Amino acid sequence: MTDTRVHDVLLLGARLVLGGYLAAHGAQKLFGSFDGPGLEACGKGFEQLGLTPGRPMAVLAGVSELGGGVLIAAGAAHPAGPLAVAGTMAVASATHRGRGPFNAGGGYELPLTNLVAAAALGVAGPGRFRLGGTIPALLTAAGALAGGALAGVSIVRIRAAQRQA
Repeated sequence: MTDTRVHDVLLLGARLVLGGYLAAHGAQKLFGSFDGPGLEACGKGFEQLGLTPGRPMAVLAGVSELGGGVLIAAGAAHPAGPLAVAGTMAVASATHRGRGPFNAGGGYELPLTNLVAAAALGVAGPGRFRLGGTIPALLTAAGALAGGALAGVSIVRIRAAQRQA
């Protein structure tokens, strides 16, 4: 294999692992698949974290994870998938911030790892083995700004709820 082919195979592997797990994680939230909580329980949990209203926020997170994960795995509509996942994982990292850095204590280790992996795939691109093309730069920038604003508002709300608790 040439260096380029190895690069493309590794990108494909990273996309399939990250995208597959995040799509499944979103399905857990939305549908209760894979022993997940489902939308009602997830919405109640989001309310307790300060993400209100809980059910719509759970829908938003689940759709971002499921849709973003599928787009990442397929390498389609790049960089929409990595952007959707990175925004959601930024919010998830903030919700777990008070529990320390490691997943064993309920901390932000996993969402932060997912955020960095999504950002790396967003920058590196999907590689040669993909379905579909890329999104124009102007549309990508608009989506990133909108998603960043939504994530920022969510993080501010989480921190306010954590201070009240």
